[in-house]
Amino acid sequence: MLIIAIWIKLTSAGPVLYWSNRVGKNNQIFSMPKYRTMTLDAPLVATHLLTDTNQYLTHQGKFLRKYSLDELPQLFCILKGEMSFVGPRPALYNQKDLIALRTEHDIHTLVPGLTGYAQIHGRDSITIQEKVKRDEEYFQNRSFSMDINILLKTFIKVLRSEDIKA
Repeated sequence: MLIIAIWIKLTSAGPVLYWSNRVGKNNQIFSMPKYRTMTLDAPLVATHLLTDTNQYLTHQGKFLRKYSLDELPQLFCILKGEMSFVGPRPALYNQKDLIALRTEHDIHTLVPGLTGYAQIHGRDSITIQEKVKRDEEYFQNRSFSMDINILLKTFIKVLRSEDIKA
């Protein structure tokens, strides 16, 4: 993690970490860190709302996102108890539609995860409704063996760079 931080600092202007307000267990807002992968002039919106993400990605940002290395600082959120290794990915504070659907299905009662059931079933390429459907399947069937399965499948998907939109 230190090597990545030094790489970012030496190759681009600005802070090493990007902090975003996310929705945690019981819809409590917490601040989640990621390695900064975007230029300083990038609009402050969810990546999926940008028409051309690549124009804002830094050189190292493309690599970090391809292999999900930008997510590593979230390990500190796991240590703090704000996140777990497996659970629904934490929504951005302004993703009202996702938050409302998760609340409707009691998914908001789960601790958000570094990875989750939706990530191994499409990640960035599925709709919000499909994410919530997968989150609900996880909620109803979660177990230690399911978590291990999700972690293993996530590792394979990350290595293959599957279902990622820059």
